[in-house]
Amino acid sequence: MNFYIVDAFTSVPFGGNTAGVVILPDNSIFPDDILMQKIAAELRYSETAFVIKNTDGDFTTRYFTPEGEVDLCGHATIALFTVLIETGAVKKSDMCINRTKAGNLKVKIDDDIWMDMAAPKYIGKIETPEELYRIMSGKEMESLKGYVPEIISTGLPDIILPVSDLHELNSLRPDMQALADLSRELGVTGVHAFAIEKDNYTAHVRNFAPLYGIDEESATGTANGALTYYLYKYGIVTPENKCIFIQGEAMGRASEISAAISEEGSVRVGGSGKIVASGTLHL
Repeated sequence: MNFYIVDAFTSVPFGGNTAGVVILPDNSIFPDDILMQKIAAELRYSETAFVIKNTDGDFTTRYFTPEGEVDLCGHATIALFTVLIETGAVKKSDMCINRTKAGNLKVKIDDDIWMDMAAPKYIGKIETPEELYRIMSGKEMESLKGYVPEIISTGLPDIILPVSDLHELNSLRPDMQALADLSRELGVTGVHAFAIEKDNYTAHVRNFAPLYGIDEESATGTANGALTYYLYKYGIVTPENKCIFIQGEAMGRASEISAAISEEGSVRVGGSGKIVASGTLHL
């Protein structure tokens, strides 16, 4: 098996969010789940994508964290299609199908890689936001005025957490065990916190998913898809807007994630990637 290490949502090495990509033979079957889990744990990145080419432009992908399988991963999808472009399996202007456990999703290749998210799903409000803010900061915090924490999914369910400003966002220091326990209780991947500033970005964001062994992640496609729907729901963005989120600043790995929502409410997330290493798994 050939594998690649790719920095996603960046155009330069050692930025963005790193993912593993494992290319399996065309029209093959996936290895045993235990083996894929071991490979993901060995590579040690937050997600590793395993892909099989079915026909031209048609792929089936499964995603594993070091702790378990997830239905979809945005940054690993950007990483995957970065590899497919580099190896000539796809090219600019192609429209592809990525078959995942979150559904059969379209991926459009142009200057960026644009991927459809699963249909947005509003799951509910957080009934005890004060407890959530204490878990996230160890203190009382104010929400962004007029906004409340909600669970939304565009492939993976996340708590979308509004905070009052960039200072409060940067001051978040979650109790990781308490957050993992809460995530398990609510059936969510983790927390996607955001602050809105008067600058060139739609929002500054941070993502925490300790239930899956990820204390903080520098770029998350599905969570920013969910945030795009949240901001649309609150009237902050419209189908005419292209969203640009900046994430990973607190980790020294700034990432830029583009997103857009259609008149019908479907969400796309876009970005680019950079291959930093490749090799062969001898199994």
